[in-house]
Amino acid sequence: MANPLRKWVENDKREVNRIGKIADKVIAHEKEMAALSDEELQAQTPALKKRLENGETLDDILPEAFAAVREGAKRVLGLFPFRVQIIGGITLHEGNIAEMKTGEGKTLTATMPVYLNALAGHGVHVVTVNEYLSARDATEMGELYNWMGLSVGLNTHEKSSDEKREAYNADITYSTNAELGFDYLRDNMVVYKQQMVQRELNYAIVDEVDSILIDEARTPLIISGGAEKSNGLYIRADRFVKTLKEEDDYKIDWPTKTISLTENGIRKAEKTFGLKNLYDTENTALTHHMDQALRANYIMLKDIDYMVKDGEVLIVDSFTGRAMEGRRFSDGLHQAIEAKEGVEIQDENQTMATITYQNFFRMYNKLSGMTGTAKTEEEEFREIYNMNVLTIPTNRPIARVDMPDILYPTLDSKFKAVTADIKARHEKGQPILVGTVAIESSERLSKMLDDEGIPHSVLNAKNHAREAEIVMNAGQRGAVTIATNMAGRGTDIKLGPGVKEVGGLAVIGTERHESRRIDNQLRGRSGRQGDPGYTQFYLSLEDDLMKRFGSDRIKAMLDRFKLEDDEQVIRSRMISRSVESAQKRVEGNNYDTRKNTLQYDDVMREQREVIYKQRQQVINEDETLKPVLMAMLDRCITRIVQLHTQGEQSKWELDKIYDYVTNNMVSSDKLTTNAFEGLGQDQIIEKIEGLAEDNYNEKLKQLGDADQMLEFEKVVILRVVDSLWTDHIDVLDQLRQSVGLRGYGQMNPLVEYQEEAYAMFEEMIAHMDEDVTRLFMKAEIRQNIRR
Repeated sequence: MANPLRKWVENDKREVNRIGKIADKVIAHEKEMAALSDEELQAQTPALKKRLENGETLDDILPEAFAAVREGAKRVLGLFPFRVQIIGGITLHEGNIAEMKTGEGKTLTATMPVYLNALAGHGVHVVTVNEYLSARDATEMGELYNWMGLSVGLNTHEKSSDEKREAYNADITYSTNAELGFDYLRDNMVVYKQQMVQRELNYAIVDEVDSILIDEARTPLIISGGAEKSNGLYIRADRFVKTLKEEDDYKIDWPTKTISLTENGIRKAEKTFGLKNLYDTENTALTHHMDQALRANYIMLKDIDYMVKDGEVLIVDSFTGRAMEGRRFSDGLHQAIEAKEGVEIQDENQTMATITYQNFFRMYNKLSGMTGTAKTEEEEFREIYNMNVLTIPTNRPIARVDMPDILYPTLDSKFKAVTADIKARHEKGQPILVGTVAIESSERLSKMLDDEGIPHSVLNAKNHAREAEIVMNAGQRGAVTIATNMAGRGTDIKLGPGVKEVGGLAVIGTERHESRRIDNQLRGRSGRQGDPGYTQFYLSLEDDLMKRFGSDRIKAMLDRFKLEDDEQVIRSRMISRSVESAQKRVEGNNYDTRKNTLQYDDVMREQREVIYKQRQQVINEDETLKPVLMAMLDRCITRIVQLHTQGEQSKWELDKIYDYVTNNMVSSDKLTTNAFEGLGQDQIIEKIEGLAEDNYNEKLKQLGDADQMLEFEKVVILRVVDSLWTDHIDVLDQLRQSVGLRGYGQMNPLVEYQEEAYAMFEEMIAHMDEDVTRLFMKAEIRQNIRR
């Protein structure tokens, strides 16, 4: 059988060789660029732009453009990209992912494709995981771009619309993924063209691409507005579930993280709330609140899934260990946790606009990314984003030593061993970076180090303001840094003086993450640019990953080893392999979840694109929206007439058509009760359309100003579209929750969702036509109307 790993390595080799030939063309211009004066080198930018205007492509000018910006980097930043960085840059330009190990200079690599693509004038977005990195890179790399004659913008959360517009209009814009997505949604909620900030989504380079396009892909971006209050019900449900006992009243299935009431629990609920049947349709709201209260109290864990800070419940990102400011659990779970923790319950919100990162980033004409760890998710990148992952060789061979995992029977014995290892290494002056999965473990270890009198820094969701600074110093002699998984990601750890001699940076993992990629990310912190380094993972049978997956096999294996007491330990590649297979299973589950999210969001995407396109058309119109309005009126009239003129003519409900027209379109003095007698279906439609046309002209005459009429048309259409679209998003959300149960009836929930969502969309469009017709035809025209 063919070895997939070998195939994979050979593919990469072939691809690196192909791109290497292009890189050699770049290097061939090295001496020519070095011989230019500063002014001559800066003049390359307008010269290259000219060549594009004259019909050459970006690929045609790549060797000269890369060579020019490379020489520019040497003069402005004192950095000169290596050949492997040129290969990485070409990979990015081709719309793929460059997997480059930590310390290989990803930020400098990106300067080449960013410069080349910015020459076309359609804008380049450099996307980072947080605003600190955006600001840092925009400042440091901005010097180079400005020197080469290109403008640089920084888009941050607190900027005004005008400042954001200016940032987006620059040749190169630095921003976080969240801000880009929210700006897109907000742009499609504005009522005036000049309020929009983004231009076309042209080319994006996503830094830490795995973090943004995979780890965050399950969390859609949502803009919300207030909805009705039901806080009392949250408190009552919370008080009730706190009286329940596990096994007697409720049961938890940990692998799927689901919880349900037992027969006994159901009887208790009926007695407490005075109900005959808890699951009657009129008790839906109560059962929903009760389900969420159960999840909040017995499945959602404080300081692991969420934390409480200043009287507020904050979600903790399971990948980064950081608090996710401004994000809330959906569907009432957040309010249930607030009730559990006894903090103020915030009102439920109604979703006004939403998009997943997957669908947002797929809207770019060209997308690329870079990270130290993407190969394990290559299939997902290819299937969902149409990007290949290319492993770029390191500039110097890796000298790091990666040890096999060590397994302990209990958490206590594991943490004791970690503390002893840290103490021994600290005494000889070796810097140590300790990776933990949860805030809880970082605090537990910190206390143990305090007891041993070992000075250390802790980075977790409760303290990430000084994050980059702490991570930068993690390579100094004797430094001990405890960090949740990806704290300080994107910040390079350089070794201090005398550290190489004591073995370089030691990275100690206190448990395996559910994704191999995150473990590789932690490992990759050590051994940058050929430095020495050491990595070791400590595991225990009580770790979350071991409890949920694979611990039975490992326990059986331990029994074979006959380990009696807590201090005994096994160090084996076999353990590492078992853990890895458990991780692969979890990764597979997570991929399926993300794919599922995307398939459901694709239904919403098609509908969203239709609505947003129509909104754009309305907002951008400069003359008249009469054709749009009349099309809506015609659809509405046709539907009403066809509905009441079925079967033989003698059975037609002409009185109902008359009622509809006089109630919704024209006053009754414009139409006699027998106006439609003896007319055919098409003639009736034609007659009503004529009345609508007269009404339109009358309104135009009343206003006496085409601009005021256009404004009135925009007000009516936008008000109706926005209101109905917001309700529709909510309804789709509820539909999605409910179709899940249809799987039990041998139906495919996704197909059911697609069919019903389509029918609901058609219905919403019909409502839009009717509401716009009624509002426009019946509204009183006023001067100076504003959106």
